[in-house]
Amino acid sequence: MDAVRVALLREVLAGTQWPGATRRFGAVLRGSVVSHGGGLLLVGTADHEPWHLAAHLVDEAAWSGTPELAPTLVRHGARPSDPAHLAVGLGRIEAARRNETLLVVAPEGDAGEAPLLERVSDARRAGVTVLALGSGDGELTALAHEALAVPDRSELDLDTVQHLVSAAAGETMPPTRSRRRFRDRLARLAEQLTAPPPPPW
Repeated sequence: MDAVRVALLREVLAGTQWPGATRRFGAVLRGSVVSHGGGLLLVGTADHEPWHLAAHLVDEAAWSGTPELAPTLVRHGARPSDPAHLAVGLGRIEAARRNETLLVVAPEGDAGEAPLLERVSDARRAGVTVLALGSGDGELTALAHEALAVPDRSELDLDTVQHLVSAAAGETMPPTRSRRRFRDRLARLAEQLTAPPPPPW
């Protein structure tokens, strides 16, 4: 069944840039956190917190034996009363240092995100590696050391691209028996994409 799902996903992706683009971006992400060893910060915009990407990266960190991939989710509306893993606010970006990596997910571009952009800019000046995933518009892309643009009219939506990026980040070369291959990750993604929607109750 996995082979069928992978074939379906490959058919969707055939002739597009996404397999190569997401693998390159995922490799940069993995290389940055592994080589620097300072951890990964993940932040979205005030209107979009990348919960799913955070969860997938945690899974990939465990499956690939690369604990550095497990991100710290930085939240715009974090409160001290939140559970510890949800209580990290934007001040964490200000405290970021040279050996850390900051991944910014911005689906709608930079509109209305001046405070976030200022923090990202300051982090870059402090030596933080900045990666951007989103529409590809505006100042964020210019600030990033590496960016992957997902335009509105692309073949895949941002959620699907995030699945591919997390799978690619968890890919190890060469694979071993204890590590899942990229094919296995594509199978999981294909299963999610082709599954019927859950009942409304």
